[in-house]
Amino acid sequence: MSTRNKSSSELTPIGTILGKLLKTYRSDASGSLNKILACWNAAVGDAVAQNAQPAAIKDQHLIVHVSSSPWIQELQFLKQDLILKLNQALNEERIQTITFKIGPL
Repeated sequence: MSTRNKSSSELTPIGTILGKLLKTYRSDASGSLNKILACWNAAVGDAVAQNAQPAAIKDQHLIVHVSSSPWIQELQFLKQDLILKLNQALNEERIQTITFKIGPL
């Protein structure tokens, strides 16, 4: 079994590799998330926007970070209305489901 030593000039930092991969495979998701972030406040209103913010999107599933458990419960009641308002603001049926979880805003 032979081992080959590579000089440091031939090595690529893992961050560079992962950055390129994420850019290649997640470009649509990040573009969609940016569109959602741009229309979020207007679509959901100030009270909701102060306590909940989009965090990620995968396919047609939006994950929203929320400030507290009572807000999660409130947003569960508003979920279908939020989906409708966001899709109208986006001018497409981009979101089918939303999950709310406590996280950074």
